Amino acid sequence: MRLVMDTVEEEFVEIPIPIPSSTSSSSMAKRPCPSQNPRMELENLLYQFLSLSDRPSLSLDLSFENLLQSMPPDTDLIDRALKMGSLLLDAAKHSSRKRASNHNSIVWPLPPDLTFKIFSMLDTQSLCYVSAACSFFSKCAKDPLCYENLDLTTLVPKVNNAVVATMIQRAGKALRSLKLGVVPATACSPGFCQPMVSTIRKAIVEAPNFSWNDKRSRQGRESSVLTRCCLSPLSGDGGAPGALLRKLHLYNIERMDSTSLCGALSACPSLLDLEIVGIHVELRQTLMSVSANCHLIERLFFESSRTGRDDSLKAQTCSELVNNCPNLTSLSLRGFKLHDCKVRILVKGFRKLKYVDFSSSYSITGNFLRNLGNCNGGNLLEVLILRDCMHLKEMEVIRFLTAILAGDFKLLMHLDISNREGLACEADWYHRCYSSNSNMPIKQVLEARPDMRLVAEYPSEGSYAETFDAEMNSDISLQFSSPTSDGSIFMSTSESSYNSDHGSGNEEGQDAVIYGESSDEDNNMNL
Repeated sequence: MRLVMDTVEEEFVEIPIPIPSSTSSSSMAKRPCPSQNPRMELENLLYQFLSLSDRPSLSLDLSFENLLQSMPPDTDLIDRALKMGSLLLDAAKHSSRKRASNHNSIVWPLPPDLTFKIFSMLDTQSLCYVSAACSFFSKCAKDPLCYENLDLTTLVPKVNNAVVATMIQRAGKALRSLKLGVVPATACSPGFCQPMVSTIRKAIVEAPNFSWNDKRSRQGRESSVLTRCCLSPLSGDGGAPGALLRKLHLYNIERMDSTSLCGALSACPSLLDLEIVGIHVELRQTLMSVSANCHLIERLFFESSRTGRDDSLKAQTCSELVNNCPNLTSLSLRGFKLHDCKVRILVKGFRKLKYVDFSSSYSITGNFLRNLGNCNGGNLLEVLILRDCMHLKEMEVIRFLTAILAGDFKLLMHLDISNREGLACEADWYHRCYSSNSNMPIKQVLEARPDMRLVAEYPSEGSYAETFDAEMNSDISLQFSSPTSDGSIFMSTSESSYNSDHGSGNEEGQDAVIYGESSDEDNNMNL
């Protein structure tokens, strides 16, 4: 640096620099003697150096060339000049941004507290865009209240662990809601029956307005994939981020496991709303963790990533959940093997339960509906969804509708008993019943309860075996013809529901043998 400064002084000798009129004696009097302060000396020298910008470029080129010729051949003057120019450019950019930020803070008409309030009402993606607009907005957007409700869901994998950690760290103890993962483009709002389970590959292929080159480049990109450690920041800083968290929604995080999820739930004692979709975790362990840590839970939504294959739930787990989480009002367990005895414990046990969704459950026959309207738990139901429960029997549905006609379930406003394969017969569940030959009192119920919405959609009359074989053949042909499908999850409802246990429809008296139930669970079948 000293060599560069000396060189500049030599250049001043060769090319006199005219001092502007503004730098008169009165102006120079404001500048202290350079020898008094090294920083002032550097500033004065920098001021004189920048005054060279008024000189013609050709004159500066010639002077610099003459200087190089007077130096030894191995001099690094050119590198030092380039470095000096780079430092000046960075300093100029920084000062320009700082001046622009100061200007924006002066002309911005809103007070800081109102600005924070407006920014906190933005969604997470819009907040990131705003913070990148200018330094002033970036400072305002770093307020923890702006990150109170984090929504990091995407149609394709774009968010990684580092982004999640940064957002949670900015929110700190102000974090109240966290949504994370990949939501399919065709997914509807939570609470409806359309499955939201997806995979990374499927989400990339089906994403709208996404070029094929981007799809290919993102496949297998590790930096855009959430791992099992993505929720670990909730336990950081002494557990402050997760201490007051009210809502946690997780969608299709393929690398999440039961241990990581349970660890995250242990850091969220104030959780009220938990939604888990398409994550490879066990139902029993998850409910045990909820029962042990989330005593204030009011809504629980859990959709299995492996339809009809998770048979881990035990009666004791159901009882513990009922006892430890008495405030539950909404329960959705979709795509699991649920026995009537366990479902009865849940529905009758929760005294405040209003919303129930057991769609695509493999083993439910409807036996748990008997005398349900006489208890405090079942009689408060407002929504009951049993859509596509493969073993749901027609006779049990008829009994339930008859109970409604008799005056039970007076608060029930929505009932969905649709089944794409038809309802199972009483004697043989392979034989399916359809609406055309059904004796269900649907019209009578609609006439007696005009305020209730009853959904009962069934296929046209036909042989179940023929329908099953046709769908199986169609699935097989599609699997071999579609190079982009994921073979691990590409199966129809029939295939995923029936290829596990063809011999049982949860027939009473056989559960202990077929499903390996313990003796206490077998006794609960008679409840």
